[in-house]
Amino acid sequence: MIKKLGIEKGVINMFRVNMGVKNGEKLLIVTDLPTQEEWEKLNSEKLTDALRRSLLAKIVSEIARKKFPNCTVEFYTYPSVGRHGAEPGEEVEEKMKMADVVIAITSYSLSHTNAREEACKAGARIASMPNFLPEMFYSGGPMAADYEKIAEETKKIAKLLTAANEAVVRSKQGTDVMFSVKGREGGLDMGIYTERGAWGNLPSGEAYVAPVEGTSRGKVVVEKGWYPNLKENMILVFKNGKVVDVIGGGDVGETFRALLSPGREEEPYISRRNLAELGVGTNPHAKRPDNVLEAEKIRGTVHVAVGDSSHLGGTVAADLHEDFIIPHPDLILDGKTVMKNGELLI
Repeated sequence: MIKKLGIEKGVINMFRVNMGVKNGEKLLIVTDLPTQEEWEKLNSEKLTDALRRSLLAKIVSEIARKKFPNCTVEFYTYPSVGRHGAEPGEEVEEKMKMADVVIAITSYSLSHTNAREEACKAGARIASMPNFLPEMFYSGGPMAADYEKIAEETKKIAKLLTAANEAVVRSKQGTDVMFSVKGREGGLDMGIYTERGAWGNLPSGEAYVAPVEGTSRGKVVVEKGWYPNLKENMILVFKNGKVVDVIGGGDVGETFRALLSPGREEEPYISRRNLAELGVGTNPHAKRPDNVLEAEKIRGTVHVAVGDSSHLGGTVAADLHEDFIIPHPDLILDGKTVMKNGELLI
Protein backbone atom coordinates (compact mmCIF):
# COMPACT_ATOMS: atom_id res chain seq x y z
CA MET A 1 0.00 0.00 0.00
CA ILE A 2 1.38 3.42 -0.97
CA LYS A 3 0.54 6.17 1.50
CA LYS A 4 -0.06 9.38 -0.45
CA LEU A 5 0.50 11.61 2.58
CA GLY A 6 3.81 9.88 3.28
CA ILE A 7 5.23 10.81 -0.11
CA GLU A 8 3.44 14.09 -0.86
CA LYS A 9 6.10 16.39 0.60
CA GLY A 10 8.84 14.58 -1.30
CA VAL A 11 6.88 14.69 -4.56
CA ILE A 12 6.20 18.43 -4.24
CA ASN A 13 9.87 19.03 -3.45
CA MET A 14 10.87 17.01 -6.53
CA PHE A 15 8.76 19.16 -8.84
CA ARG A 16 9.77 22.46 -7.24
CA VAL A 17 13.45 21.92 -6.41
CA ASN A 18 14.73 19.14 -8.67
CA MET A 19 12.67 20.03 -11.76
CA GLY A 20 12.04 23.77 -11.21
CA VAL A 21 8.42 23.58 -12.38
CA LYS A 22 6.90 26.92 -13.43
CA ASN A 23 3.30 28.01 -13.93
CA GLY A 24 1.87 27.08 -17.31
CA GLU A 25 4.23 24.19 -18.01
CA LYS A 26 3.18 20.79 -19.32
CA LEU A 27 4.08 17.91 -17.01
CA LEU A 28 4.17 14.33 -18.29
CA ILE A 29 4.37 11.34 -15.95
CA VAL A 30 5.07 8.09 -17.80
CA THR A 31 5.23 4.48 -16.63
CA ASP A 32 5.54 1.06 -18.25
CA LEU A 33 3.07 -1.78 -17.67
CA PRO A 34 3.82 -5.52 -17.82
CA THR A 35 3.12 -7.14 -21.18
CA GLN A 36 1.18 -10.36 -21.68
CA GLU A 37 4.51 -12.19 -22.06
CA GLU A 38 5.72 -10.79 -18.74
CA TRP A 39 2.47 -11.81 -17.01
CA GLU A 40 3.21 -15.36 -18.14
CA LYS A 41 6.97 -15.33 -17.49
CA LEU A 42 7.53 -13.22 -14.35
CA ASN A 43 6.75 -14.39 -10.83
CA SER A 44 4.13 -12.66 -8.71
CA GLU A 45 6.73 -10.76 -6.68
CA LYS A 46 8.21 -9.07 -9.76
CA LEU A 47 4.78 -8.31 -11.19
CA THR A 48 3.67 -6.80 -7.89
CA ASP A 49 6.79 -4.64 -7.84
CA ALA A 50 6.13 -3.37 -11.38
CA LEU A 51 2.46 -2.66 -10.72
CA ARG A 52 3.28 -0.88 -7.46
CA ARG A 53 5.66 1.37 -9.38
CA SER A 54 2.99 2.20 -11.96
CA LEU A 55 0.55 2.98 -9.16
CA LEU A 56 3.17 5.28 -7.64
CA ALA A 57 3.43 7.10 -10.98
CA LYS A 58 -0.35 7.54 -11.00
CA ILE A 59 -0.28 8.96 -7.45
CA VAL A 60 2.55 11.33 -8.42
CA SER A 61 0.38 12.63 -11.28
CA GLU A 62 -2.54 13.14 -8.87
CA ILE A 63 -0.36 15.11 -6.46
CA ALA A 64 0.94 17.20 -9.38
CA ARG A 65 -2.61 18.06 -10.52
CA LYS A 66 -3.59 19.09 -7.00
CA LYS A 67 -0.49 21.07 -6.03
CA PHE A 68 0.33 22.61 -9.43
CA PRO A 69 -3.11 23.65 -10.71
CA ASN A 70 -1.63 26.15 -13.18
CA CYS A 71 0.19 23.37 -15.02
CA THR A 72 -1.13 20.79 -17.46
CA VAL A 73 -0.54 17.26 -16.14
CA GLU A 74 -0.72 14.12 -18.28
CA PHE A 75 -0.34 10.53 -17.06
CA TYR A 76 0.63 8.03 -19.76
CA THR A 77 1.29 4.29 -19.77
CA TYR A 78 3.02 2.15 -22.37
CA PRO A 79 3.92 -1.56 -22.68
CA SER A 80 7.12 -2.69 -20.95
CA VAL A 81 10.15 -2.94 -23.26
CA GLY A 82 11.76 -5.70 -21.18
CA ARG A 83 15.26 -4.26 -20.62
CA HIS A 84 17.06 -1.07 -19.73
CA GLY A 85 17.96 1.09 -22.72
CA ALA A 86 15.42 -0.34 -25.17
CA GLU A 87 13.37 2.21 -27.10
CA PRO A 88 9.82 2.78 -25.77
CA GLY A 89 8.25 3.51 -29.15
CA GLU A 90 7.42 6.51 -31.33
CA GLU A 91 4.28 7.54 -29.43
CA VAL A 92 6.13 7.76 -26.11
CA GLU A 93 8.93 9.74 -27.73
CA GLU A 94 6.48 12.23 -29.28
CA LYS A 95 4.70 12.78 -25.97
CA MET A 96 8.02 13.36 -24.22
CA LYS A 97 9.07 15.87 -26.88
CA MET A 98 5.86 17.84 -26.35
CA ALA A 99 6.34 18.15 -22.58
CA ASP A 100 8.28 20.68 -20.52
CA VAL A 101 8.91 18.23 -17.67
CA VAL A 102 8.94 14.43 -17.88
CA ILE A 103 8.89 12.16 -14.83
CA ALA A 104 9.62 8.58 -15.94
CA ILE A 105 8.79 6.18 -13.11
CA THR A 106 9.43 2.94 -14.96
CA SER A 107 10.67 -0.60 -14.48
CA TYR A 108 13.04 -0.28 -17.45
CA SER A 109 15.22 2.79 -17.83
CA LEU A 110 14.68 5.38 -20.55
CA SER A 111 17.98 7.13 -19.76
CA HIS A 112 20.04 5.60 -22.53
CA THR A 113 17.48 5.82 -25.33
CA ASN A 114 17.11 7.99 -28.39
CA ALA A 115 13.61 8.86 -27.16
CA ARG A 116 15.04 10.52 -24.05
CA GLU A 117 17.79 12.23 -26.05
CA GLU A 118 15.40 13.60 -28.68
CA ALA A 119 13.02 14.88 -26.01
CA CYS A 120 15.90 16.72 -24.33
CA LYS A 121 16.88 18.22 -27.68
CA ALA A 122 13.30 19.48 -27.94
CA GLY A 123 13.75 21.18 -24.57
CA ALA A 124 12.14 18.74 -22.13
CA ARG A 125 13.60 18.41 -18.63
CA ILE A 126 13.61 14.73 -17.71
CA ALA A 127 13.91 12.75 -14.50
CA SER A 128 14.57 9.08 -15.29
CA MET A 129 13.51 6.97 -12.29
CA PRO A 130 13.73 3.26 -13.18
CA ASN A 131 12.87 0.90 -10.30
CA PHE A 132 12.00 3.86 -8.08
CA LEU A 133 10.50 2.97 -4.69
CA PRO A 134 7.95 5.06 -2.74
CA GLU A 135 10.17 5.10 0.36
CA MET A 136 12.81 7.02 -1.58
CA PHE A 137 10.52 10.04 -1.08
CA TYR A 138 10.39 9.58 2.70
CA SER A 139 12.24 11.79 5.18
CA GLY A 140 15.83 10.49 5.41
CA GLY A 141 15.60 8.78 2.03
CA PRO A 142 17.86 9.49 -0.96
CA MET A 143 15.50 12.15 -2.33
CA ALA A 144 15.86 14.09 0.94
CA ALA A 145 19.64 14.55 0.60
CA ASP A 146 21.39 17.93 0.57
CA TYR A 147 21.80 18.33 -3.19
CA GLU A 148 24.01 21.40 -2.83
CA LYS A 149 26.62 19.32 -0.98
CA ILE A 150 26.18 16.50 -3.46
CA ALA A 151 26.80 18.94 -6.32
CA GLU A 152 30.01 20.23 -4.75
CA GLU A 153 31.57 16.78 -4.35
CA THR A 154 30.26 15.48 -7.67
CA LYS A 155 31.88 18.38 -9.54
CA LYS A 156 35.25 17.62 -7.93
CA ILE A 157 35.09 13.97 -8.98
CA ALA A 158 33.95 14.79 -12.52
CA LYS A 159 36.89 17.17 -12.86
CA LEU A 160 39.29 14.37 -11.83
CA LEU A 161 37.71 11.98 -14.35
CA THR A 162 38.04 14.57 -17.12
CA ALA A 163 41.73 15.12 -16.34
CA ALA A 164 42.60 11.42 -16.12
CA ASN A 165 44.07 9.20 -18.83
CA GLU A 166 43.68 5.78 -17.17
CA ALA A 167 41.40 4.38 -14.48
CA VAL A 168 41.79 1.27 -12.34
CA VAL A 169 39.09 -0.17 -10.06
CA ARG A 170 39.90 -2.82 -7.46
CA SER A 171 38.09 -4.41 -4.52
CA LYS A 172 38.85 -6.95 -1.78
CA GLN A 173 36.31 -9.28 -3.39
CA GLY A 174 38.48 -9.54 -6.50
CA THR A 175 37.51 -6.73 -8.87
CA ASP A 176 40.58 -5.63 -10.83
CA VAL A 177 39.78 -3.83 -14.06
CA MET A 178 41.56 -1.05 -15.93
CA PHE A 179 40.76 1.07 -18.97
CA SER A 180 41.53 4.35 -20.68
CA VAL A 181 39.42 7.47 -20.15
CA LYS A 182 41.78 9.70 -22.12
CA GLY A 183 39.96 12.53 -23.85
CA ARG A 184 36.63 11.71 -22.22
CA GLU A 185 34.74 14.34 -20.23
CA GLY A 186 33.47 13.56 -16.76
CA GLY A 187 29.70 13.94 -16.48
CA LEU A 188 27.50 15.14 -13.62
CA ASP A 189 24.24 13.78 -12.26
CA MET A 190 23.45 16.11 -9.36
CA GLY A 191 19.67 15.98 -9.23
CA ILE A 192 18.90 19.53 -10.38
CA TYR A 193 17.24 19.61 -13.81
CA THR A 194 15.96 23.15 -14.07
CA GLU A 195 17.65 24.14 -17.34
CA ARG A 196 16.06 23.49 -20.73
CA GLY A 197 17.00 19.99 -21.96
CA ALA A 198 18.52 18.88 -18.65
CA TRP A 199 18.13 15.26 -17.58
CA GLY A 200 19.33 12.65 -15.13
CA ASN A 201 18.26 10.15 -12.50
CA LEU A 202 16.25 10.72 -9.35
CA PRO A 203 17.42 9.97 -6.79
CA SER A 204 20.74 11.22 -8.06
CA GLY A 205 24.30 11.82 -7.01
CA GLU A 206 27.08 10.54 -9.24
CA ALA A 207 29.95 11.55 -11.46
CA TYR A 208 30.55 9.39 -14.52
CA VAL A 209 32.69 8.93 -17.61
CA ALA A 210 32.57 6.71 -20.70
CA PRO A 211 35.70 4.52 -21.01
CA VAL A 212 37.53 4.55 -24.32
CA GLU A 213 36.23 1.69 -26.45
CA GLY A 214 38.47 -1.36 -26.79
CA THR A 215 40.70 -0.54 -23.80
CA SER A 216 39.24 -2.38 -20.79
CA ARG A 217 40.85 -5.51 -19.41
CA GLY A 218 40.45 -7.43 -16.18
CA LYS A 219 37.45 -8.55 -14.16
CA VAL A 220 34.56 -7.08 -12.19
CA VAL A 221 33.13 -9.06 -9.27
CA VAL A 222 29.45 -8.25 -8.72
CA GLU A 223 28.86 -9.24 -5.10
CA LYS A 224 25.77 -11.16 -4.00
CA GLY A 225 23.10 -8.81 -2.71
CA TRP A 226 24.36 -5.96 -4.90
CA TYR A 227 22.11 -6.67 -7.86
CA PRO A 228 18.42 -7.64 -7.74
CA ASN A 229 18.02 -11.34 -6.85
CA LEU A 230 21.77 -11.98 -7.06
CA LYS A 231 22.41 -14.77 -4.53
CA GLU A 232 25.98 -15.62 -5.47
CA ASN A 233 28.88 -13.58 -6.82
CA MET A 234 28.97 -12.97 -10.56
CA ILE A 235 32.22 -12.24 -12.40
CA LEU A 236 32.39 -10.23 -15.63
CA VAL A 237 35.67 -10.78 -17.49
CA PHE A 238 36.79 -8.00 -19.86
CA LYS A 239 39.27 -8.05 -22.71
CA ASN A 240 39.79 -5.44 -25.44
CA GLY A 241 36.90 -3.38 -24.15
CA LYS A 242 34.24 -6.09 -24.02
CA VAL A 243 32.86 -8.83 -21.80
CA VAL A 244 34.40 -12.14 -22.85
CA ASP A 245 32.96 -14.29 -20.06
CA VAL A 246 30.27 -14.25 -17.37
CA ILE A 247 31.10 -16.59 -14.47
CA GLY A 248 28.72 -17.66 -11.70
CA GLY A 249 25.81 -15.51 -10.59
CA GLY A 250 23.17 -18.25 -10.52
CA ASP A 251 19.96 -17.29 -12.33
CA VAL A 252 21.15 -13.69 -12.77
CA GLY A 253 24.34 -14.97 -14.36
CA GLU A 254 22.30 -17.12 -16.75
CA THR A 255 20.29 -14.07 -17.75
CA PHE A 256 23.43 -12.10 -18.60
CA ARG A 257 25.10 -15.00 -20.37
CA ALA A 258 22.07 -15.01 -22.66
CA LEU A 259 21.88 -11.20 -23.04
CA LEU A 260 25.60 -10.75 -23.71
CA SER A 261 26.34 -14.13 -25.36
CA PRO A 262 30.15 -13.97 -25.13
CA GLY A 263 31.62 -15.47 -28.26
CA ARG A 264 28.78 -14.46 -30.59
CA GLU A 265 30.31 -11.95 -33.00
CA GLU A 266 27.09 -10.39 -34.23
CA GLU A 267 24.78 -7.60 -33.20
CA PRO A 268 23.17 -6.81 -30.86
CA TYR A 269 25.49 -8.91 -28.69
CA ILE A 270 28.75 -7.18 -29.64
CA SER A 271 27.47 -3.76 -28.60
CA ARG A 272 25.85 -5.06 -25.42
CA ARG A 273 29.23 -6.38 -24.23
CA ASN A 274 30.90 -2.96 -24.40
CA LEU A 275 32.26 -1.49 -21.14
CA ALA A 276 30.14 1.64 -21.23
CA GLU A 277 30.56 3.59 -18.00
CA LEU A 278 32.52 4.25 -14.85
CA GLY A 279 30.44 6.00 -12.19
CA VAL A 280 31.16 7.24 -8.67
CA GLY A 281 28.29 7.56 -6.18
CA THR A 282 27.98 10.74 -4.09
CA ASN A 283 24.58 10.57 -2.30
CA PRO A 284 25.05 9.99 1.47
CA HIS A 285 21.35 9.12 1.94
CA ALA A 286 21.42 6.33 -0.65
CA LYS A 287 21.69 3.00 1.18
CA ARG A 288 19.85 0.13 -0.50
CA PRO A 289 22.24 -2.27 -2.30
CA ASP A 290 19.76 -4.38 -4.28
CA ASN A 291 18.02 -1.50 -6.07
CA VAL A 292 20.34 -0.39 -8.86
CA LEU A 293 18.85 3.10 -9.16
CA GLU A 294 19.66 3.82 -5.52
CA ALA A 295 22.73 1.62 -5.13
CA GLU A 296 24.72 3.32 -7.89
CA LYS A 297 24.28 6.62 -6.03
CA ILE A 298 25.63 5.33 -2.68
CA ARG A 299 28.51 7.50 -1.54
CA GLY A 300 31.64 5.36 -1.33
CA THR A 301 30.78 3.04 -4.22
CA VAL A 302 31.72 2.97 -7.87
CA HIS A 303 29.82 1.27 -10.65
CA VAL A 304 30.55 0.09 -14.15
CA ALA A 305 28.05 -0.51 -16.92
CA VAL A 306 27.91 -2.57 -20.08
CA GLY A 307 26.15 -1.73 -23.31
CA ASP A 308 25.26 1.73 -24.59
CA SER A 309 27.76 4.54 -24.05
CA SER A 310 26.56 6.86 -26.81
CA HIS A 311 24.42 8.86 -24.39
CA LEU A 312 27.35 9.36 -21.98
CA GLY A 313 30.03 10.59 -24.37
CA GLY A 314 31.09 7.26 -25.85
CA THR A 315 30.59 5.88 -29.35
CA VAL A 316 28.73 2.58 -28.85
CA ALA A 317 24.97 2.54 -29.44
CA ALA A 318 23.28 -0.51 -27.93
CA ASP A 319 19.82 -1.67 -26.93
CA LEU A 320 21.06 -2.36 -23.39
CA HIS A 321 22.63 -0.43 -20.52
CA GLU A 322 23.17 -2.32 -17.27
CA ASP A 323 24.98 -0.98 -14.19
CA PHE A 324 26.88 -3.08 -11.66
CA ILE A 325 27.87 -1.61 -8.29
CA ILE A 326 31.19 -2.27 -6.54
CA PRO A 327 31.09 -1.54 -2.78
CA HIS A 328 34.18 -0.47 -0.80
CA PRO A 329 36.35 -0.07 -3.91
CA ASP A 330 39.74 1.41 -4.63
CA LEU A 331 39.72 3.88 -7.51
CA ILE A 332 43.07 4.82 -9.02
CA LEU A 333 43.39 7.55 -11.65
CA ASP A 334 46.74 7.81 -13.45
CA GLY A 335 48.42 5.95 -10.61
CA LYS A 336 46.95 8.14 -7.84
CA THR A 337 44.46 6.59 -5.42
CA VAL A 338 41.43 8.87 -5.13
CA MET A 339 39.26 6.35 -3.27
CA LYS A 340 40.51 3.69 -0.84
CA ASN A 341 38.12 0.98 0.38
CA GLY A 342 35.22 3.31 -0.37
CA GLU A 343 36.72 6.39 1.32
CA LEU A 344 37.19 9.40 -0.93
CA LEU A 345 40.64 10.95 -0.60
CA ILE A 346 39.94 14.22 -2.42
